[in-house]
Amino acid sequence: MSDIKLFHLKSGKATELQSDASDLERPLQSLIEANLETLLGIRFLATEYSTGKTHAGRIDSLGLDENDCPVILEYKRSVGENVINQGLFYLDWLMDHQAEFKLLAMDKLGKPAADRIDWTAPRLVCIAADFTKYDGHAVQQINRNIELIRYRRFGEELLLLELANATSANNSHGTAIKSVKGPKAKVVAAKSTSGDRAFADWLPLLPPHLTNLLTSLEDYVVSLGDDVQRKELKLYLAFKRLKNFATVVAQKNRLLLYLHLNPEKLSLLPANGRDVGQQGHWGTGDLELSLTSQADLDTAKPLILMSYEGRGAAGTHATAS
Repeated sequence: MSDIKLFHLKSGKATELQSDASDLERPLQSLIEANLETLLGIRFLATEYSTGKTHAGRIDSLGLDENDCPVILEYKRSVGENVINQGLFYLDWLMDHQAEFKLLAMDKLGKPAADRIDWTAPRLVCIAADFTKYDGHAVQQINRNIELIRYRRFGEELLLLELANATSANNSHGTAIKSVKGPKAKVVAAKSTSGDRAFADWLPLLPPHLTNLLTSLEDYVVSLGDDVQRKELKLYLAFKRLKNFATVVAQKNRLLLYLHLNPEKLSLLPANGRDVGQQGHWGTGDLELSLTSQADLDTAKPLILMSYEGRGAAGTHATAS
């Protein structure tokens, strides 16, 4: 069980706030659904979604994340409930009903959003007051994109979400979040239907100095914390905690790094940076940094840390136009 304590500080005196980790009831599910994009970077699509008479299931929440990947959210309402197996059951249903999901996304978010759906990395997010050590071990053995998120409520005004465990289908070892680093990680190339070269296809084409630069970049980013997740998508590489904080697009002569920072709040933009908040681009984040050398990366590191820590956060879902 996570030992998280929150204190209220007033006049130099600390008072502990008591947390509530009772079973997740419907009002809390509704609260999370109403704030999915703010909390987890997921655009809400449906609640209690029926999978039909044959499958006879009901998905707690459906959404589309900031990387255009479908997301199933399941809420663990009691200690004995196995939401991981249930969620995997729904993931299989989802992959067999892509057209139905696309129609749902089109109805809720419009045709452009539905056309951008990335089926290479569908996610299962399980939310609970707590998880057992067996839950954590189970997800590490499954080659799927699964995240276990623990919640705590502190009174009526404070909600804490903590990433308890996560695995990625691109993780060839199937172990810890940080177990795959750098462009040498084993991945399956995903051909882009839009005509753009897939990120995995760029890797063998990069000149040696950019390959080394990408390795250095990834090593630095994943060293920031045990909660950093590396997500290789069709057209870019994403680094996230509960939400993206950095994405990388590969090009012939440079790497483009996008950070979730508001350029207008920075005292001075670096020479290799620009505000792309109003411009279409692959990846997410409003601050673009062009990286061609180790010196560029060294300049970017303080900004990467700011984005990781959520200081000066900004940036909404953005794709190439």
